[in-house]
Amino acid sequence: MPPGDDDADPVAGYIARWRPSSVSPQAAAFARQVVPAAGPGGRERAKNLLRAAARLADYAVPLGPGPVPEVVLHPSVTGRFARCAPGLSGVARRTLRTNLRFIARRVVPQLVPADAPLPRERAKAPCSPAEIAGYLALAGAQPTLSRRMRSSGLACPGAGAGLIRADLRAAHGTDVTCRSGGVIVDVRGARPRTVPVPARYHGRLLAAAEFAGTGLICGGTDPGRRNITTPLIRSLAGGAGLPRPGHLPAARHLASRRRGPARPATAFMRAAGITCSQRLGDLLAGLEPAGEQDAVRLLGAARPS
Repeated sequence: MPPGDDDADPVAGYIARWRPSSVSPQAAAFARQVVPAAGPGGRERAKNLLRAAARLADYAVPLGPGPVPEVVLHPSVTGRFARCAPGLSGVARRTLRTNLRFIARRVVPQLVPADAPLPRERAKAPCSPAEIAGYLALAGAQPTLSRRMRSSGLACPGAGAGLIRADLRAAHGTDVTCRSGGVIVDVRGARPRTVPVPARYHGRLLAAAEFAGTGLICGGTDPGRRNITTPLIRSLAGGAGLPRPGHLPAARHLASRRRGPARPATAFMRAAGITCSQRLGDLLAGLEPAGEQDAVRLLGAARPS
């Protein structure tokens, strides 16, 4: 390199001088060949890309393919390296894969087509208080006792306790109990848990649970049945202007209860800047779980004294 080029382009000079002892000279030469074409934009970025390309070449070249960018940077090779290379932590594998994809998209773009954007579904609008009142009124207006109890057994656990799909399929009348100062639903299935039910649903839910007894609260005899909401909704009389009452997850219902002070979880998420549920789950996994009495109090599920 002619004198003065390092001053004109320090990144290019750094790449040209890069001679690590941790990889073979052939792997280092491959890294020096492909990284300038990736346009690293800075010395620190260049160093990270050089390390990733050299480690890939050090892994791939002894397996047979020569140090040719179209071969070494092929997605099948980089994918196998990220998954199978020994001595790498999970974090290192993800970082190396990201850097190698960055290099490949710029050096051999014909092998790495641009990712097609995927649609992202947003949360549905929360149920309004009027819709919730409509569901309850529809349940109470059914012409027979069994229909009133089964429809209440769908609407109250769905809107009040957030039971959906498998939760509703496995809900028995005996799973609804009065304890810890409120009404609790013991949820079975893949995510067993105890859920307090807001006070406005207590009377109807307790009546439906007593009617079901040891049987299934939404009717039927087989807890493994795949669809319980559609036949039950089809059998209801009236309610043509309401959305499907099977779509009543607790998060939507609690989001609709915006009167009064904000829920502690809402305040915490806003203060921490958390918008991703996975981050929240990682944090919650390390926290001491609250007791039933705290949950009853926080969710407004206490029974009138």
